[in-house]
Amino acid sequence: MNTDTKAIVFFDLDGTLFDDDKHVLPQSIAAINEMQQNHILPVIATGRNVFEIQYVLDETGIDTVVSANGSYVQYHGQELFREAIDQQLIEEFTAFAKEQGDAVAYYNNKGFALTESTQDVVNNYHVLRLDVTIDPDYFRKQPINFMNVFNRDKEDLYNQAFAGRLSLVRNNLVCLDTMKSGVTKRSGLERLLQETQLTGIPTYAFGDQLNDLEMFASVDTAIVMGNGHPRDKAVADYVTTTNTTDGIVNGLRHYHLIASK
Repeated sequence: MNTDTKAIVFFDLDGTLFDDDKHVLPQSIAAINEMQQNHILPVIATGRNVFEIQYVLDETGIDTVVSANGSYVQYHGQELFREAIDQQLIEEFTAFAKEQGDAVAYYNNKGFALTESTQDVVNNYHVLRLDVTIDPDYFRKQPINFMNVFNRDKEDLYNQAFAGRLSLVRNNLVCLDTMKSGVTKRSGLERLLQETQLTGIPTYAFGDQLNDLEMFASVDTAIVMGNGHPRDKAVADYVTTTNTTDGIVNGLRHYHLIASK
């Protein structure tokens, strides 16, 4: 056990640590700084990749991340592990997607590229404020731990075709997150605790949506935002205020992880 760390708090981003404009409230940043002074480790747990959230890490001082739905994890700014997808499997997946007329995005912790551009691709990355690079050979030049495949209604088709080899979950209306089979936010979280010898330390998690349920099942205390999904609230140990009304600060105060007012 790492005795210097008194507790660990995992934060989802969208609808949780983020306000509705994808920013972290100043009050939340101050609370995270106070946590760290109290030897409490803050961890971001997200479906996004590290390069997409570097500005959040810089703003908050958080340097431990379970990213890309558990497929890339860093601890105190250093890579702890990545779940790289076999290149031959990516070849097969890409060919299958091409037969369906679906664009594929290949990711690692440093960047991404796509096989082609479509209107859904353009719209998706415009919302994320990311520039699109088209490079169908990107996966042959870089280790890939995460993919998106762009479609609106083909979860069953892909999951059947790649059962036992890849896990696909819907990210949003237009794309499916794609990882090695068995890799999830929960698996990344649990492996982080094991490899850093942080097991046995009290764990907390803040979240708001269905993709946070696995994370809640892996921690001691589940804190759901006031704007959270009803199914999350049903399993919550505590429902805090919303992501725009100091839900992070109030949740941390409730469990005495930071000082009361």
